[in-house]
Amino acid sequence: MRTDDFAYDLPDELIAQEPAEPRDSARLMVVDRAAGTIVHRVVRDLPELLRPGDLLVVNDTRVMAARLFGRREDTGGQVEILLVRPLTDTRWEVLMKPARRAAEGRRFVFDSHEGALAAVCAGRSGEAVVLEFERPFDPARVGEVPLPPYIRSFRGDPERYQTVYAREAKSAAAPTAGLHFTPELLERLRERGIERTAVTLEVGPGTFKPVNVDDPREFDLHAEHVTVPEEAAAAIQRARAEGRRVVAIGTTVVRTLEHVARECGEIRAYAGWTSLKILPGDAFLAVDVLMTNFHLPRSTLLMLVCAFAGYDLVMEAYRTAVRERYRFYSFGDAMLIL
Repeated sequence: MRTDDFAYDLPDELIAQEPAEPRDSARLMVVDRAAGTIVHRVVRDLPELLRPGDLLVVNDTRVMAARLFGRREDTGGQVEILLVRPLTDTRWEVLMKPARRAAEGRRFVFDSHEGALAAVCAGRSGEAVVLEFERPFDPARVGEVPLPPYIRSFRGDPERYQTVYAREAKSAAAPTAGLHFTPELLERLRERGIERTAVTLEVGPGTFKPVNVDDPREFDLHAEHVTVPEEAAAAIQRARAEGRRVVAIGTTVVRTLEHVARECGEIRAYAGWTSLKILPGDAFLAVDVLMTNFHLPRSTLLMLVCAFAGYDLVMEAYRTAVRERYRFYSFGDAMLIL
């Protein structure tokens, strides 16, 4: 297995710069693993594509307003930071551009929606910079919602980069398969007898980190915090006991549930960190159906999808998606793998 095995050619114009309107009008490629077939539908068809009794599991995280712009206090040199995670109520790990300006002891002032926010560099933590801010703040209120680096022209409502069921702002990126759902679609799913529950994976900026080694087995995946509440664990246990399917909405849900299943031997209430990397040949213990967007070439997310549906079928599906002019990545179309 080589990283280059997961490469494919994607024209730039197929990288979606705007979300579909309405959300559930996005195209949906339906891939049947047993039959080896590929069918073209739209997301609003989802209720008829799933079965009554299926259990949808979503990631209810919300994207933090994590991007702040500021300057060095002494020279005025411009900087940009992305909040990664809090260490205390005033100390944060951040990613800074340009990183060379993050000398220990150096002071910065950031513009925020709550007024100027000063911070001092307290050192580094791997690729991240540690900043000590002058006061506690709510990350949901200080900055701007960051968009992925491949979305360059979107100037619309930042809520379009949030799911309609998003709750607590703790992520640096959206769980993008969930962006296709509307309240009306969720209600139609409920009326069809399809249950829904939620887990949380706090998506880190490492989700955009490319696999930079030839052998993906040697690539260290970033750690992200996951939570499976009691009610979600109970819903999944019931579905399993009754022979109903667990439908993961997005790769973040897959990684959450498969991590817990491996750690605990079953799905149970859980809170902790995961750096689970799923590659072709790995077994799936918790997920029966997957809905996901189209992922970057050579990415661990594409590798996960290949592990779930089979390398040959997934790579054929991607070639088909390019040929049929599907829209790719965060604001793009989706794939349902049965």
